[in-house]
Amino acid sequence: MTEFNKEKFKQEFERIIEEQCEKEVKDCTDAELYDALSRLVVQYTSATRAETSLRHKEYKQKKIYYFSMEFLIGRLLENYLLNLGVLDEVKSALGEMNIDINNLFKCEQDPGLGNGGLGRLAACFLDSMAAIGVPGIGMGLRFRFGLFRQRIENGYQIEEPDDWLCNGYPWEIKKSNEAVEVKFGGEIVKSFENGKLSFSHINYDSILAVPYDVPIVGWQNKDVNNLRLWRAVPVAETVNMDAFNRGNYAQAMKQRADIDALTCILYPNDNQESGKILRIKQEYLLVAAGIESILKKYIETYGDNAWDEMPQHVSIHTNDTHPALAVPELMRRFIDDYNLEWDDAWNITKNVISFTNHTVLPEALEKWPQHMLRTLLPRIYMIIEEINRRWVESLHNVPGDWQQMVQATEIFHNGEVRMAQLSIIGSHSVNGVAALHTQILKDSLFNEFYKMTPELFNNKTNGISQRRFLMQANPDLSNLITEGLGSDAWKTDFKLIEGLTQFENDSAFLDKLNAVKKANKLRLAKFINETQHIDIDPESIFDIQVKRMHAYKRQTLNAFKVLELYNELKENPNADIKPCTFIFAGKSAPGYEFAKESIKFICSVADLVNSDPQVNKIIKVIFIENFCVSNAQLIYPAADISEQISTAGKEASGTGNMKFMMNGAVTLGTMDGANVEIHNLVGDDNMKIFGLSADQTESFYRHGGYSARTTMDSDERIKTIVEQLVDGTFDKSGKQFWGIYDALIEQNDEYFVLKDFDSYISAHRELCTVYDDRQRWAKMSLNNIAKSAYFSSDRTIREYAKDIWNTIYR
Repeated sequence: MTEFNKEKFKQEFERIIEEQCEKEVKDCTDAELYDALSRLVVQYTSATRAETSLRHKEYKQKKIYYFSMEFLIGRLLENYLLNLGVLDEVKSALGEMNIDINNLFKCEQDPGLGNGGLGRLAACFLDSMAAIGVPGIGMGLRFRFGLFRQRIENGYQIEEPDDWLCNGYPWEIKKSNEAVEVKFGGEIVKSFENGKLSFSHINYDSILAVPYDVPIVGWQNKDVNNLRLWRAVPVAETVNMDAFNRGNYAQAMKQRADIDALTCILYPNDNQESGKILRIKQEYLLVAAGIESILKKYIETYGDNAWDEMPQHVSIHTNDTHPALAVPELMRRFIDDYNLEWDDAWNITKNVISFTNHTVLPEALEKWPQHMLRTLLPRIYMIIEEINRRWVESLHNVPGDWQQMVQATEIFHNGEVRMAQLSIIGSHSVNGVAALHTQILKDSLFNEFYKMTPELFNNKTNGISQRRFLMQANPDLSNLITEGLGSDAWKTDFKLIEGLTQFENDSAFLDKLNAVKKANKLRLAKFINETQHIDIDPESIFDIQVKRMHAYKRQTLNAFKVLELYNELKENPNADIKPCTFIFAGKSAPGYEFAKESIKFICSVADLVNSDPQVNKIIKVIFIENFCVSNAQLIYPAADISEQISTAGKEASGTGNMKFMMNGAVTLGTMDGANVEIHNLVGDDNMKIFGLSADQTESFYRHGGYSARTTMDSDERIKTIVEQLVDGTFDKSGKQFWGIYDALIEQNDEYFVLKDFDSYISAHRELCTVYDDRQRWAKMSLNNIAKSAYFSSDRTIREYAKDIWNTIYR
């Protein structure tokens, strides 16, 4: 398909239409045309995937297995055509058949396989592995209804099933012959055989994990890697006939329903015991099935006597703590099934597995009740117990406060199993995802580990796929870059994009850049009008914050800024306030009440602003529901200001900041996460920094000295806004915001929203003033684009390949 023949393509397309639909192309619906085009692309990707697999096997290339609970891959048809190098040609061929390919792209559902940055990062990493020739295989779960589909009703988040598989999924290939049995519960029986202790698992419940493979197409290089998604099904289809005949149909189907639940919903609410049990089962299902498939492939290639060589041929990378059980599961397989001695098994396991941490929030580090893990996974629990015993014993040989080291690093602690500690102890590499984040891991969160094994820790600043978020999301900008640089070589060697700096004083080029931004703003405005029936002014500043809803990400601070502008305009309709459209999007976890109240607050501010004719000609507020990859591709290219305003020291990295930057938005942010590295690249002239530093917030946490109430009382603007939360200002919305009020005042504003307010307001005003100078703003935008090459996930994956996985790449 890379050697594209337009007439042959049209013939093949028409043949598939005739076979599938039994009618002519002109009589087909967009959905039928999408299915036909998908089938044609699948034929090519399947053949190329087989060729890639044979090549990897022939040359015995090291395989990288990337385990992640999330893979937010987005729609794939356009991405496949782009990476195959035939997007424009297929668009032209279909155009000659009076088919608008953009209508076909809209037929595809976004796969509900992730929540936010973690899942999109994993997807970008798979894209980059395929692009630079790393044999990478993603390991995830095939969630039937995803996280949830967000609907906003009267300002409230409503969670609905994300039925993304309702029309099937053309890209997946079911591999029933590679299904894996996974066991839960039961008992472990010890016995001596040939003078060696052995373990048998009895009276267990088992399920079958069935793999579905999704091709990951490399950038114009004839490499197709794989994302393997596991679905839980019964080992044997059965019905409780006694219960059925009694009319108890729910009981009759209970076993099937319980098994279906394992791969039904991503991140079930774990505020109650049943949710915790389901989460543990999901995590073990992922690693048990994934590791079985890895071992089977390994034995096929290298035999079952080459375990010592496994670290040379296989890397297992765990994306956050969700796949932490890979450590004891790999140990279990080596010891129980392949008769390795503990020390040999441990040496192989540690040298195969590596771990990325994604959070500095202690409450976000997974911990499961010991009794629960012991009951659900008895043999795994025994192995973790032994890992922990040996680890604690080894600390006697380490200088320092033994008790303090044990408290900080033991896996079992206060009746819980700490998955981060398990991941660190069982890995040969632990990396953070931005320079500041990694330093915080070393200095505080995992300081005891770092002092003992500093060589274990390293930084790998996150990156994003420029193919998805620039070339695909912003084709007008891509074409302008090619025009400016004189060739499209930058698409393969993204570092060449820095050559754009030669145009920073070229007024004609900057005018073209402004025109591209205007077109993208019109595109987003059209989408908002079609979906929300709200008109927004494309000449206004598009100030955008889109990300998972969380207190530390401080969407409330942004909403307070809008409310301050509203109050100012109500007091003085002639106030010098630049026209702005404030756009929010993001989902709250179903059980996270503060985040859900924040969504309602933002929507209430939107109602207040948008319904006021005195104000709505200057500012408007939009909350885009159900933030996902496909609408993100409309949002990022349209932004003028990128809101990256998390509390300093709390955001691990962020990747939205990179996507906005790559599309020419100017960052308004704190010195947090990867904002620090953006600032290092573009400087004060091309972004705006405000607020406390990470050192300052840490000092307040450690030593106190901050009073939210005093801060409020000393600033009339803040006092007015905080009082508006509960004084009836939002009565029309049907809610007072006591949850937000209490978090700020009664709980002393843990994330320094009020402390950073004044600095934030000033920084925003300064940026808005600069925007009036369109040439200067375009220059700032250009410099952000030009310096974004560092944030390509290709760069990140090359660093992983070189420093952690020890494998070759292009």
